[in-house]
Amino acid sequence: MLDLTVRFFAWVLSICTPRPRGRHRLGTLPPLRIIPAPPPRFTELLDGNASRLVRPYVLDPAEYRRQRERRRAAYLATLGIDVGPSHIHGVRVPVAAR
Repeated sequence: MLDLTVRFFAWVLSICTPRPRGRHRLGTLPPLRIIPAPPPRFTELLDGNASRLVRPYVLDPAEYRRQRERRRAAYLATLGIDVGPSHIHGVRVPVAAR
């Protein structure tokens, strides 16, 4: 049974894969070309004391509160509850419109 399976798969592969013919037949592999590496772009050492340590992902408490309110409003909007802002472009929005 195993012999029939192997012969079947060999037949299917012979049909599905092209056979190389003529000049395009696979012969010896061409030699590998070695491409030289480019020279390094930065050769000087970087001074870590020259720049300030900045962590832009750290928020001050007011920005953290506004971000939490925006996330809460977005979550409640997925539930169909509108808790939009009370002021839009400096104009107070009535409660019925929110």
